[in-house]
Amino acid sequence: MGKLKIAVQKSGRLHDDSMKILKEVGISIDNGKDQLKASARNFPLEVFYLRNGDIPQYLKDGVVDAAIIGENLLFEKASDLNVVERLGFSKCKVSLAVPKSGKATSIKDLEGLRIATSYPNTVNHFLELNGVNAKLHIINGSVEIAPNIGLADAICDIVSSGSTLFKNGLKEIQTLLKSEAVLTISPKISTENRDILDKLRFRLQSVLRGRQNKYVLLNAPNDKLEAITEILPGMNSPTILPLAKEGWSSLHSVINKNDFWNVIDELKANGAEGILVCPIENMVL
Repeated sequence: MGKLKIAVQKSGRLHDDSMKILKEVGISIDNGKDQLKASARNFPLEVFYLRNGDIPQYLKDGVVDAAIIGENLLFEKASDLNVVERLGFSKCKVSLAVPKSGKATSIKDLEGLRIATSYPNTVNHFLELNGVNAKLHIINGSVEIAPNIGLADAICDIVSSGSTLFKNGLKEIQTLLKSEAVLTISPKISTENRDILDKLRFRLQSVLRGRQNKYVLLNAPNDKLEAITEILPGMNSPTILPLAKEGWSSLHSVINKNDFWNVIDELKANGAEGILVCPIENMVL
């Protein structure tokens, strides 16, 4: 039987989030400190802990079959690789920033200026797209200090909370792309391992759907059921069960977390009482 080889970042937030979701899909991995490779006990899978910047080449060469990687890194180093699942965590953006005193407000204002970045291919792509000529200084790490030491007029880097920019006296002027963790595959993956990958994707999709939804239980008078049912369509329709209290029923349904508070407000306004909300571990369709 085959064994799916999947790469994850060896340390950092993306590593932690990747290992968390593998655990949530029921995969038990024995990995010790500083281990570069580990096998799952209960699923045909091997995890390779690699330097983030090396993962795209490992995918291209077929050393690993798949990887959990930041979309921003794929855009920079391997835009030809296929994304098979968007994972919704480790979100960030790649943005241009200038000193707070700078007058630039967009990429077009950087004509003839110097940009420090660890993402030269990404920056060049957007410069060409906007017909802008600028000089790039390629820096690995601590890009945000470049304007303060006179090395560059602007930077392009990953932005999460924006606190690093603020601490270095910089302001964000334009987002070039938004990124999140994605599952991507090697063009050399075997048919046998592709089948294993499909099983992994099925589990991932169930967990991701669960993260996007909440399970809701509530009580309501029977004369309000029709109005409340229209608010709570659920996956097909809400489950309605009679209560021991005459004229009342219990409704069970699922709410998308993005609509959650608006729906709760509507439910209360239409007579719902005793509303309970539970997280969903998995949502299998």
